[in-house]
Amino acid sequence: MNANPRLQALSAFLKTQRAKISPESVGFPAGTRRRTPGLRREEVAQLAGVSTTWYTWLEQGRSIQASPSVLDCVASALRMNADERKYLYSLTLEGGSAAYTPESEPLRIGPSLQKIITELTCCPVIVSDRMCNIVGWNEAARCVFLDFERISADERNMIRLLFTRREFRRLAVNWEQFASGFLSMFRSYYGRYVGDGWYDRFLEEMTNAHPDFKTMWENGQVSYAPDVHLEFRHAKAGKMVYELTSLSVYGQDDLRCSVYTPSPDTTTEAKLRRLLEENRKEV
Repeated sequence: MNANPRLQALSAFLKTQRAKISPESVGFPAGTRRRTPGLRREEVAQLAGVSTTWYTWLEQGRSIQASPSVLDCVASALRMNADERKYLYSLTLEGGSAAYTPESEPLRIGPSLQKIITELTCCPVIVSDRMCNIVGWNEAARCVFLDFERISADERNMIRLLFTRREFRRLAVNWEQFASGFLSMFRSYYGRYVGDGWYDRFLEEMTNAHPDFKTMWENGQVSYAPDVHLEFRHAKAGKMVYELTSLSVYGQDDLRCSVYTPSPDTTTEAKLRRLLEENRKEV
């Protein structure tokens, strides 16, 4: 295995994608001697129109040349969606990967963005950076999720909180979908900054501590802006239904707003208004 983190990530991703495709779905016989699920390497190579040796080297994480047009063929053979293709290119075409500069200033929320999220009174909003560290939130998010102010800054990471805080597991009825959505966004950043050792350390920490994290991560889902339907069981408000929309902040690609919009034709917004009013009275 190549020691280059980018090529290691590429190898793991291709294997995961290959394992998801049944031979019958692309015209190959199922057979009885398949030792692993999904397609064989030679079958992917055949579908992509490349040599088996070349594809094997690509999947093994060897440092080889791959043109965008050939990558398109591989992506089509593996039935990748737009986000998965983008992730493949970020891992394969080094020139397209974002550079990591450890001396760069930490991202901060400007006054205009802070005003926007504050004005979204009935939409919980969480702003996170490329590591999924929470760098901003509004009052609605604090009422529905957690009082993030009471969590130390080094622990205020959305991925870590999803797997370590019982409040999140109790809150989200479809917790796995909730967590998977954030992991798919996290993978998109990992593809851009795979050379940053922080990601490997974080992944090792989470994988060793949380078996369900390991399972979800190995599933290989990637999305740059997932839309997720969420049902919460809030301790005070009861059933609440939200649509999660993820937005990149213009001019700062590494800042992302996660906006939870109350689903129409539900009582979610009314319940949130009552929560906010009760919270203000307590203060």
